[in-house]
Amino acid sequence: MATKRDYYEVLGVNKNATDDELKKAYRKLAKKYHPDANPDNKAEAEAKFKEVNEAYENLSDPQKRKMYDQFGHDGPQGFGGAGGPFGGGGYYSYSTSDFDDFGDLGDIFSSFFGGGFGSRSSSRKQTGPRKGADLNFSMDITFEQAFLGVEKEIIVTRNETCDACHGNGAKPGTSVTKCPTCNGTGQVTAVQNTILGQMQTRRTCTTCHGTGEVIKEPCEKCHGSGKIRKQPKIKVKIPAGIDDNQTVVLRSEGESGEKGGPRGDLYITVRIKRHSIYTRKGNQVMCEIPITITQATLGAELEIPMVDGTKEKYKIPEGTQTGAKFTIRNKGFKSINSSNVGDFIFTVIVQTPKRLTKEQRDLLMQLAKTMNEQPPVKKRGLFG
Repeated sequence: MATKRDYYEVLGVNKNATDDELKKAYRKLAKKYHPDANPDNKAEAEAKFKEVNEAYENLSDPQKRKMYDQFGHDGPQGFGGAGGPFGGGGYYSYSTSDFDDFGDLGDIFSSFFGGGFGSRSSSRKQTGPRKGADLNFSMDITFEQAFLGVEKEIIVTRNETCDACHGNGAKPGTSVTKCPTCNGTGQVTAVQNTILGQMQTRRTCTTCHGTGEVIKEPCEKCHGSGKIRKQPKIKVKIPAGIDDNQTVVLRSEGESGEKGGPRGDLYITVRIKRHSIYTRKGNQVMCEIPITITQATLGAELEIPMVDGTKEKYKIPEGTQTGAKFTIRNKGFKSINSSNVGDFIFTVIVQTPKRLTKEQRDLLMQLAKTMNEQPPVKKRGLFG
């Protein structure tokens, strides 16, 4: 299977491109590769057109762009649902909304290119099934939970299909009717004079607001919207190794769709609380371990507390200096998308005693003499 090209490369922009730069690049390439504009090379043009549309569909959506920048084409495999954040194999669609601010030019594209940017696709978008809106949620977890993974239960507020009218918005026992103004299309047609001559244009129907349907007797429970607000409890599995501000995607846990369309998705951004002992650098766990002067001088076998609650024995050599770093392999964070495991790195801090007994002071003075050092002056406070 061919490897997908980077979306930014497809559109010819850098990774810091603004929304306007993305839109401008997309319009230029969509016009260039539209199959109807390339009758002599239609197959290749259609493939490129699909590639451009897929790239723009994902980069123009802030959440999808964030996921793509974070995980690439594969998505957060293993915890975001099948196929990652963009679904298996990718997707594309003809986009019409990005030509709206051109006014009549959008309709000219429609007529010139035979409907690829045309209002017929807009009509289907208005009256056909539509995916529900995505939801965003922030979750706080501890350092240990990020290290080990955790399952949590959250409460989200979202629109769900009304169980009284089953989502059609009409009072039980009644039904929705076809809009008499647009004949159920959701749009009305008009002829307009432009610099290229007369052009046929379409506008959203003001009677049904583009739905193609009219509700004479609205449902009393949802007031004709077809939806009601609910607060369901949802279980979320946070994978071991997740980092601060990374996102977990729960498929089909967002708002309910329109006209039988699928639910939106739920994007959960994880925030990790600061730990009093450990810090994180990539997949490495970092911490400081205090040791005594004698341990530093003579060497010692230390018991190092791990993030998971276990302890690892580690022998430091004699003559260890404060600030020395030591590594315990494969005891750091797991990598979400691979089998790699980071290391545990600890820095020893030699602690000087603040208070000594007479015996301890005498011993240190004798040690100092053997090392040809000037014995410390007996002065209160010098050793404690």
